Amino acid sequence: MEDHDTGAGASAVGMSGALPTQSAGPQPARFSRHAGAHQRHADPRHANQRQTGASLADQQGDPPKGKTRKRRKRRRGRKVFARDDNGAPPPAAPAAIPASQAQSAPSQVEPRPPQSPPRPPQKELPVFAALDLGTNNCRLLVAVPGRHGQFRVIDAFSRIVRLGEGLTASGRLSQAAMDRAVEALKICGDKLRNRKIRKARLIATEACRSAANGVEFLDRVEREAGLKLEIIDRQTEARLAVSGCGSLVERDTQGVVLFDIGGGSSEIALIDLTGRRSPRLANHIVSWTSLPVGVVSLAERFGGRTVTRETFAAMVDDVAARLKVFDGRDRLAHVLASPNFHLLGTSGTVTTLAGVHLDLERYDRRRVDGLWMDRDSVDRMIERLIGWDFQQRCANPCIGADRADLVLAGCAILEAIRGVWPSERLRVADRGLREGILSELMADDGVWRGGRP
Repeated sequence: MEDHDTGAGASAVGMSGALPTQSAGPQPARFSRHAGAHQRHADPRHANQRQTGASLADQQGDPPKGKTRKRRKRRRGRKVFARDDNGAPPPAAPAAIPASQAQSAPSQVEPRPPQSPPRPPQKELPVFAALDLGTNNCRLLVAVPGRHGQFRVIDAFSRIVRLGEGLTASGRLSQAAMDRAVEALKICGDKLRNRKIRKARLIATEACRSAANGVEFLDRVEREAGLKLEIIDRQTEARLAVSGCGSLVERDTQGVVLFDIGGGSSEIALIDLTGRRSPRLANHIVSWTSLPVGVVSLAERFGGRTVTRETFAAMVDDVAARLKVFDGRDRLAHVLASPNFHLLGTSGTVTTLAGVHLDLERYDRRRVDGLWMDRDSVDRMIERLIGWDFQQRCANPCIGADRADLVLAGCAILEAIRGVWPSERLRVADRGLREGILSELMADDGVWRGGRP
């Protein structure tokens, strides 16, 4: 299952039609009907021309002079028909425009509408890229800047690789897990090399942070996929998660607890917006923590396929105990009771809950990203998932086989968070670290300054 994550054609004025080719028999000479007729009678030179023409006609076996004169008189009229050898009149040649009308003819041609000046060539937008290799997923976004603070995705890739599989027990990345991740990263590398990228940031998180062979694995990635990844610390991870969700925090919001439930760790940031608001949401973080527990590590310790109510409660208690030692947990106590306080979740856990809540036949990011869920709706969805067995979870189109053994571990982490920061509302974000990276790269590059996109 893929992670939830296109008249110019008018003849010239004053020109007559072309003469037809000669046939085997004599062909009559063609003249325009009016042009120069009065000159032939006034100018004595035409008499010689007529005589010369008659003599030539006699030499060529043309009819007698009387008949020739008769034919000429008929030509001066409107109807002249010369017949071919078979007695049929040949097709008439296009008539020439009289010389008397030659000056006025252009006025009869419709003038072309004035052409607007050519558009200046559009400036090519700079391209930015962000890659996030996590404990469970490998994700890539390629985007160009849009309106202020926004961007448009032009390419993306997402694949569940389970890089952290078995890490909890062994402390090392397994060979099979590394092979899966490298194959996914090769695809990402090809996508990046096929574009002119202005700036990119490629990060690795908890699995590579905590594995004894994490650095060794990244050396292999550089050799085989041609990508140089950096391992970021937990504080940077929390800040990027916040930066990626800035547009989902409304202006009247006073406080937010943003959480990102990952595969090997869970980042939580407390955001105080009671003062003057900065364009960067990350500037309002008053406290943060990174729990060394995620859906993969928790499911491996407690089991993910068969989860009883007792097992689920034990997972919730484990996460709650870790939150108790978080010193900054009370930094938003002054806004917890406000209707302008809410939770904001960015992870596969909350997007899965939202998809089940909407009863989607197929996961649809457009309907999930930014969705509001109230307390009762979240309660019902968690209760529903606890009541399903593994096969029922696999059969749900918003869960699938790839998440069926992880979703309840994610729900347990969510329940522990809700226990510490109770809220009537939860907003769902189908975005995270990649969006945060892109926002920071574009802001630092100045693409939104001075009327630029």
